[in-house]
Amino acid sequence: MIRGEKVCLRPVRRSDLAILHERANEVDFEGEYNYFGLHRDQHLLSGFEADGLLGSEFGTLIVTTLNDQFIGSMSYHPVRYGPNIASSHYNIGISLDPEQRGKGYGVEAQQLLADYLFRIYPVGRVEATTDITNIPEQRALEKAGFTREGVLRQAQWRNGQMHDMVQYSKIRGE
Repeated sequence: MIRGEKVCLRPVRRSDLAILHERANEVDFEGEYNYFGLHRDQHLLSGFEADGLLGSEFGTLIVTTLNDQFIGSMSYHPVRYGPNIASSHYNIGISLDPEQRGKGYGVEAQQLLADYLFRIYPVGRVEATTDITNIPEQRALEKAGFTREGVLRQAQWRNGQMHDMVQYSKIRGE
């Protein structure tokens, strides 16, 4: 478990799968910026059985309060900017229950996950992207120590149209 001052990040437990499956199809939980359509039932089970959803190719962690109350989830996946392994980095994402947003939980969770990835994997950067209109998440990433790099024009298809995204990164040692 990764413990902060407000939140903890922990591996997915078998008992979490039901809530993750339920929330995956709830637009309110995913929010307008993370909803990409319906998921099939039990879509996480094979990944959980294979590696507990903590692989180097894709990982999911549960975000909880300090007393282990579920408040959301985070994920990470590799991105590559060249053919060699040293050009691999991680992109992170977060989904919080709507009533838990705006309390600083996302800021701390993103700091904790970036620090964890730098400790465990030989990557030079951790990045995150968010919709250009998602001002609360842009503020959260900046408070978490990420630097705004620029706009990725028409980079994401969501809700029937293309959206501009803002890219942020945190470099090892920052």
